[in-house]
Amino acid sequence: MNKKQKAILVMASRCLDYPTVELLNMKPDFQEIIENVFEGDNEIKEAFLPLFRFTIREIQELYVETFDLKSKINLYLTAHELGDSNRRGAALVKLQKMINQAGFERNTDELVDYIPMLLEFLTVAPKHVELERLKRRLSVVLTYILENLNKNNPYAGIFKMLMKYVFTTPTAEEVKQLELGREEADLEELPYPIMYK
Repeated sequence: MNKKQKAILVMASRCLDYPTVELLNMKPDFQEIIENVFEGDNEIKEAFLPLFRFTIREIQELYVETFDLKSKINLYLTAHELGDSNRRGAALVKLQKMINQAGFERNTDELVDYIPMLLEFLTVAPKHVELERLKRRLSVVLTYILENLNKNNPYAGIFKMLMKYVFTTPTAEEVKQLELGREEADLEELPYPIMYK
């Protein structure tokens, strides 16, 4: 992985995590990376710097509206792949094992399939077959998110840069398989009332 790819992954990881004042304080760091690593590339500027025009409250509202209220744009890898399937628990355990075997520990309350955390993990993890599979899985999910994200949403540019610089574009069949593999929640009423004592 080259310097530009690592820089995109780190910046995307920070921007896609729940926004705090610390993110807004990183604006000079982002500007420095864009100038030094990307030589002031306008496309990179247009992808990452618009978020810094918001107040913390505005960006938090945008984040919740974008990622927390729409299942097609959530930031959890296995939620996209498996939905509410009982197989998701096993997938999370397998992912955690891979991260542990790479010599890393999580220091967050987020689930192990939280995409911002996985993006950062890719920048430091040693090259391995499982890591390549993880990148492929992420490429499918990131493409799916981008397809379902409003083009005018300030977060869209970040996903575009991830797909342009870091991930290979999946086939239409891979994206279709993602939708077919997702199990929806059973929200229908039970055929009988539940009685509590």
